[in-house]
Amino acid sequence: AFADICLSTSVTPNMLVNSLVERNPISYHGCAMQLGSAAFFGAAECFLLATMAYDRFVAVCNPLLYSLKMSTQVCVRFLVVAYGGSLLNASSCTISFWLLLFCGPNRVNHFFCDFTPLVELSCSDSSIPAIVPSFTAGSIVVVTVFVIAVSYMYILLTILRMRSTEGRHKAFSTCTAHFTAVSLYIGTITFIYVMPKSSYSTDQNKVVSVFYMVVIPMLNPIVYRMKT
Repeated sequence: AFADICLSTSVTPNMLVNSLVERNPISYHGCAMQLGSAAFFGAAECFLLATMAYDRFVAVCNPLLYSLKMSTQVCVRFLVVAYGGSLLNASSCTISFWLLLFCGPNRVNHFFCDFTPLVELSCSDSSIPAIVPSFTAGSIVVVTVFVIAVSYMYILLTILRMRSTEGRHKAFSTCTAHFTAVSLYIGTITFIYVMPKSSYSTDQNKVVSVFYMVVIPMLNPIVYRMKT
């Protein structure tokens, strides 16, 4: 919930202002802060979704060991890793932004300071500054998706071995909300940060960005209340 609130708050106020006025200037440092905060909490969301997938895996596949494998100490370690990785992602985006030079006109073709539109505005060599954040974000997406996929593969195999209909229903109920949240969030960020830039337009990027930065955080409280 904290990551959702901060992710949405980092861009929503500026987006609302942009919808009301024709020109909404943002300072150089303000743009860097917005880019860094969006990168930080966006990556945190990925790490936390992967952690929750592991939590579901333990709950369904090893319920008797749940209190041991998901103890408070283990959860704190997961949290430290999640926000440590998020800090690395935010740092790579922010430092790469500082390395870019802008000659004007500096009109960002987006509703917030996303990295790709900023690279398009740069008048300096952006080959290395553009590769580093893409590599960092792509690595985070690949690693977290791998953890989620493996966890759900074992969950599915465990459910299929269950003879009790009630047990299967309970297992599905445990995973439904999380799987829905994963599908919505990971699907949209994969479209933006993993697929080749030539496969979609800037306008499509804007629509998908609104979806994963504003709409999905709003839907998550409803999604996590789902029961099957």
